[in-house]
Order: sequence, then structure tokens, then C-alpha cells
Amino acid sequence: MLEELREEEIVNKVGGRFKLSTLIQKRLVALNAGSRALVDAEEGENKMAVVLREIAEDKIYLDASSEVRITGESGESDVPDINPLDL
Repeated sequence: MLEELREEEIVNKVGGRFKLSTLIQKRLVALNAGSRALVDAEEGENKMAVVLREIAEDKIYLDASSEVRITGESGESDVPDINPLDL
């Protein structure tokens, strides 16, 4: 499990080690508070492994305000709101 953290692929996917540790910590808090896993958790699989799988499978990410977001979550848009009158 911790081997995944040493791989540069997962670090680069999130945008750096600090963002990775922030994402892991916030997602673990959510899981401990009762959020459901976004991947099929195997019997006895610990929550850290679940979070790492969620990241590896692009299920979660940190938004610009360092909040955990679920990929495809409603209310999220990749297109910024632009008022044509401001142009």
C-alpha cells in the first residue's frame, strides 16, 4: 500500500506530494465519518488502501480550494462562469 505513495505516477496525478497528502487526509476523514467508498472495497481492506484506489482510478481529486471532489459530481463544471458583458 505505501509503495503506491512512492511512485511518481500517483504524486503527479494529484499535482504533488503536499496535495496528495491533503487529499488522502481529507478523504480518510470523510470515510471515517460514514461516506461510502467509491470503489468496491474487499473484505477487511483498510481505508487507506481504499483511498489510494480511489485516487488511482480517478474517482476523487482536489479542487482549486483544496476540497475533495468526486469525479463527475453534479454542480462541478470545468468551464468557468463568464459574463460576456465583462469582456
